[in-house]
Amino acid sequence: MKRIAIIVSALLLSCCSQARVRQYALKVVAEYNHDISSYTQGLFFHGGELYESTGQWGESSLRKVDLTSGRALEKLPFNKKYFVEGSTILGDKLYVLTWTNKVAFVYDAASLEYLKTCSYPREGWGLTTDGKSLIASDGSSKLYFMDSDFKLQRSLEVKMNGRPLRLLNELEWIDGKIWANVYTTDMIVIINPKSGEVEGAVDCSGLLPSHLRTNRTDVLNGIAVDQQGGIYLTGKYWPRLYKVELREIK
Repeated sequence: MKRIAIIVSALLLSCCSQARVRQYALKVVAEYNHDISSYTQGLFFHGGELYESTGQWGESSLRKVDLTSGRALEKLPFNKKYFVEGSTILGDKLYVLTWTNKVAFVYDAASLEYLKTCSYPREGWGLTTDGKSLIASDGSSKLYFMDSDFKLQRSLEVKMNGRPLRLLNELEWIDGKIWANVYTTDMIVIINPKSGEVEGAVDCSGLLPSHLRTNRTDVLNGIAVDQQGGIYLTGKYWPRLYKVELREIK
């Protein structure tokens, strides 16, 4: 009987850990211009201002962006040998990852003054923060929690319906959950930061209409939340940035 009880408990735990993934559709509530030269990698608000890091060899930059016009109010270009990826602010510092250069850059958050370059042990993809740790993706199914010196605190495997979910890219911390673009898809997933389970999936297909797409238009990438909880989405070389609301699909 004891053995049967253990088996039943294990089955119950398994069922609980694989709870239904909530499905969401988008409603656009506002749209703004977005610089079509921006290969968007990182996108976030801080102190009421919008920041964006952009990639590609010879095109990478860190920008402070005017929301309405999409124009860069400040722009820090990177040497053409760097392919810039995700970015975020933790404390009084702004952090920027690179893709395969194995370095990360640190700036003063208030002035955008360069402070230092740090070694980084993995490919850099997305970057966000829960206010205590830096949280990074590397294109795998894992997320990495690090201190402000990039020292690893813990790693977290992300699973959807019990299976590892790869190609996690741009990240944003929203209401105690980690939102992540799934690279090459029109899906954003909402991740429990303790268990790694995907609790929600957002269908973003059709967000950028076909008449605004060109041969250069690339994939959905870029999630930001403002101080009022408004959620903003864009993509690589997209001409628009959208403020959206979620509607659960029953």
